[in-house]
Amino acid sequence: MSKTDNKGIIEFANDYFMTISGYEEYELMGKPHNIIRHPDMPQVIFKKMWSRLKKGDNIYALVKNLSKDGRYYWVVTNFETKYDANGKIISHYAKRKAAPSFAVNKIKKLYKTLVSIEKTQGKEVAEKYFVGLLEERQMTYDQFILSILEVNKEDMDNYFTSTNAVKKAKKKKGFLGKLFS
Repeated sequence: MSKTDNKGIIEFANDYFMTISGYEEYELMGKPHNIIRHPDMPQVIFKKMWSRLKKGDNIYALVKNLSKDGRYYWVVTNFETKYDANGKIISHYAKRKAAPSFAVNKIKKLYKTLVSIEKTQGKEVAEKYFVGLLEERQMTYDQFILSILEVNKEDMDNYFTSTNAVKKAKKKKGFLGKLFS
């Protein structure tokens, strides 16, 4: 988990985030969150994400991050926006879970295509391509991500809650598994 101000400057990172990213607290605090942005990530995805977050809308994202030592890791991210007493956005909490390999395999080609378009034709053209892809599939961005992850909205809302994951796992066990767990 990490927390940023409304401009994306890191204010907090939990121990797990620091372990996975390879950074120490003093290296992250006060830095832009894009310190972990992998160059394989299309800018249009982050534009979509920040557009939604600035409105206070949650967004799920499938992201390839870059650790300090050059390794990469894929995550599914869920955001929670915090407001002050006047209703002004003051921060964003991002919760992450490892992305399933099947979802990563599905999204890699699209991200590679978007990055190539951004490099050769510009961000605006890449954005138009992405919007066209969503229109052709008759999906919103959220529906697209849910389809990549092969989950419905309710399951995605529960995805980041470990107690629900435990309950689901127990439901799938047989009688003896439930008895001895």
